[in-house]
Amino acid sequence: MTFQTEIVSLNSLDYLPFLDENGIIDESLQGKIGVYAIFNQDKILQFVGYSRDIYLSLKQHLVRQPNQCYWFKIQTITRPSRTILEEIRQAWMSENGLVQNDEKWTQPIDAKLAMSETDKQEYKNLDEIGQIKFLKKVSRRIEETIQEQLKERGVHMEIRFNPKLKEEGLLDLKP
Repeated sequence: MTFQTEIVSLNSLDYLPFLDENGIIDESLQGKIGVYAIFNQDKILQFVGYSRDIYLSLKQHLVRQPNQCYWFKIQTITRPSRTILEEIRQAWMSENGLVQNDEKWTQPIDAKLAMSETDKQEYKNLDEIGQIKFLKKVSRRIEETIQEQLKERGVHMEIRFNPKLKEEGLLDLKP
């Protein structure tokens, strides 16, 4: 048995605010499967992705790119199918001339990239345990910056980062 899903034009879908009046992402999206497009404050398309839990994906993108996540559009499907999700994603990107697969949207935040030359020199001169502690310190510093950006955006959701990844100098939401 096959299920056909109609691909809806991205331009025909309504813009939805990333955050509601309470500073949270619409929780009714939890567990929803589908394709989503993220737009900046000027409603310029920034990213197209798909997910088995749109809510968690939007939250992750908000943390990774807080100044680019103001609007989104979605098309949900009832059954998970990577083929269908990828077809919708590709159609939306083609429709809008978007070429992407930007790691800043899809990968954990690498705190090491924010290290100053002094930090890098200090890090290089530490033993393995010292390096882990140093990476955690740098990660916490970046986390504070992100939390401040989110606060400025009016976010009122709990944002918890995975503590294990901080040892590697990475920031990603706790599963």
